[in-house]
Amino acid sequence: MLERTLRPSPISPTVDFSAEGVQHGFLRLPYSRDDSAWGSVMTPLTVVKNGDGPTALLTGGNHGDEYEGPIALFDLARTLKAEDVTGRVIIVPAMNYPAFAAGTRTSPVDKGNMNRSFPGAPDGTVTQKIADYFQRVLLPLADIVLDFHSGGRTLDFLPFCAAHVLPDKMQEAKAFDLVSAFGAPWSMKMLEIDAVGMYDTAAEEMGKVFVTTELGGGGTATAKSAGIAKRGVANVLKAAGILKGAVVSSETTWLDMPDGDCFSVALDGGMIEPLFDLGDRVQKGDVVARIYPLGRTGVEPEEVKAKMDGILAARHFPGLVKPGDCVSVLAVAVE
Repeated sequence: MLERTLRPSPISPTVDFSAEGVQHGFLRLPYSRDDSAWGSVMTPLTVVKNGDGPTALLTGGNHGDEYEGPIALFDLARTLKAEDVTGRVIIVPAMNYPAFAAGTRTSPVDKGNMNRSFPGAPDGTVTQKIADYFQRVLLPLADIVLDFHSGGRTLDFLPFCAAHVLPDKMQEAKAFDLVSAFGAPWSMKMLEIDAVGMYDTAAEEMGKVFVTTELGGGGTATAKSAGIAKRGVANVLKAAGILKGAVVSSETTWLDMPDGDCFSVALDGGMIEPLFDLGDRVQKGDVVARIYPLGRTGVEPEEVKAKMDGILAARHFPGLVKPGDCVSVLAVAVE
């Protein structure tokens, strides 16, 4: 099978990834539009390098309505000093910058979902071009990748750091070691319901040590969730030997998402009544939520039932749901 020859990326960095010291700059992507014929998408980034050592690629804003990662990474970019680093740290606080600037999950430019756009294309949409740059330029530079997520405007999560079960058990073990080091209140062996085109998959297929988070939701951050993100990223860098200092240990509870029975979805649309809160224990057959039709009274609500015993790890956030929306996610506690 012949491989397609890809064009060079249209994105140009204003930093030198091999240069020593601290650099603040942009990934510049030409973007012609109504209000700027020769405009650009300018994605902020910081590179901190000091000598030889591993490279950490730190990303937030993969989805533009998730804020713990951008808070932690804008702060880290402001404060990280080269003398405290051994190796290199590449910080991109708002990976899908158009979505981040608009406060939306997907890009307002092309409706692109960055986390379903990999490997991207240099001659595709704006979102595909950004994904292609990460695929072909930034990911190959990295040894470890930390990609921050939370629930955005439509989900709410227990605050957890996570990695995936992988065929390569050495790669998997390194990832779970970093999850432990991150030190979130909860740590997850994560199952994805839609892994095609994900940044996670692209990084893991290259053999990178990949960790991610879900640190809350509702389209905002809290002092607690932002604090977890800031402490966690520092701990990951320390555990990787990139940042000076000792890991600040904290208690975590490990969870596992063993199969598709973790997920419950709405069959009908309407107003949702949650019957359990995050962290509550749920038994198989329990009604986790009721969905009331909007147009009339006297109608029995749809009952969404748990398919397994577990802990409520995530839930739908807004008060209204549509058919097919994820209502709840259960996980099981593990030693």
